Amino acid sequence: MSATNDGTTATGSGKTGNGKTGRKIVLWRHGQTSWNLERRFQGSTDIELTEAGVAQARRAARLLASLKPDAIVASDLMRASATAAELAAVTGLAVTHDEALRETYAGEWQGLTHDEILDKYGDQYAAWKRGEAVRRGGGELETEVADRAAPVVLEHADRLPPGGTLVVVSHGGTIRTTIGRLLGLESYYWEGLGGLSNCCWSVLGEGARGWRLMEHNAGTLPEPVLGDDD
Repeated sequence: MSATNDGTTATGSGKTGNGKTGRKIVLWRHGQTSWNLERRFQGSTDIELTEAGVAQARRAARLLASLKPDAIVASDLMRASATAAELAAVTGLAVTHDEALRETYAGEWQGLTHDEILDKYGDQYAAWKRGEAVRRGGGELETEVADRAAPVVLEHADRLPPGGTLVVVSHGGTIRTTIGRLLGLESYYWEGLGGLSNCCWSVLGEGARGWRLMEHNAGTLPEPVLGDDD
């Protein structure tokens, strides 16, 4: 058990007495939705994939299947569940759904376009972008999203065999905050990780001192790091 820089505690953070075991966590964002195209804030609203989103998920699933994942866990919202189903279809793995992996609940922001949010909640938006702890639309803090999502990811990662791979199918904001928490970054710096495109993924690998970021916003298979930093 280790303390994060936010003062919270992360269980199973990847630090082990046996050193590096080579486990990996692939955090995969869902495919395209109509609200993505409209730049409309989805949050916990249950929106389904577009036809293009389904095609994105099928393409990405074929790539991710070659990593031979051991387990799949997904948000129970339709856009994530349908994305996960494409990987399940090509791997034969069952999908475990968990509502703790849902996107950030953002209250009154949900359903609004980006321009509408700027018009109605400009000060709140600016404060959030400055790194302040903001309940966007009266919803969740980013740290609260990490509080619910990161332990679920770690719980499933802890069940992996040495060298095993977990695929987590979730949402852009939830993935970013979870990565920040697992890396031990202060919440102010989570924004620096940047966003994920639809159906792209990030990869965390288990090293001697915990989890480290190996790939971010990838759309092709990760390549080994061959160099002095490995």
